[in-house]
Amino acid sequence: MEIRPASNFDDMRTLVGPRRPDANVCWCLSYRIPSKQNLALRGPERGEFVRDLCGRKTAPGVLAYDGDDVVGWAAVAPRTDTTFARNRKIPHLDDQPVWSLWCVRVRPGFRKRGVVAPLIAGAVDFARDHGAPAIEAYPVDNGDERVNLTMAYVGTRKMFEQAGFEKAGDTTSVIDGFPRIIMRRSL
Repeated sequence: MEIRPASNFDDMRTLVGPRRPDANVCWCLSYRIPSKQNLALRGPERGEFVRDLCGRKTAPGVLAYDGDDVVGWAAVAPRTDTTFARNRKIPHLDDQPVWSLWCVRVRPGFRKRGVVAPLIAGAVDFARDHGAPAIEAYPVDNGDERVNLTMAYVGTRKMFEQAGFEKAGDTTSVIDGFPRIIMRRSL
């Protein structure tokens, strides 16, 4: 498994883009940009916004590759550059300039093949390489209960514990009936 910065738009489209270019799918923008801007971007505009993100000096996250196949995506950025900067349900723990890791997606057909662990490790390395003192994730605390695949993008407590994160706080955010928690890893 190779992890690379998400600077290839075609590979990003494969992981987070719609089947139809005019569809209004997330494109992993809902936590990256303000809600008003997110709602205003329609159809192909969403993809063009992501194309611009892929062309910036700091990529919008990391992609996992199994040989030539792009198989996973992780969104990671400074918390101050995301909607988590103002999120009332997921509080700030302190004044550290932490990075947020809020979306982990494995491409259908490649799930249950060991993509998640190197993908999270790659996101951690990406944040560290860009000067982050710590990285946070906001997964569900689901115990051993199954998480709806549509909402699984936030990850689970167990997934992040296995990647060296520790529970750092509670939130009032809930996804799919499960509470979200703040997991943090010092870098």
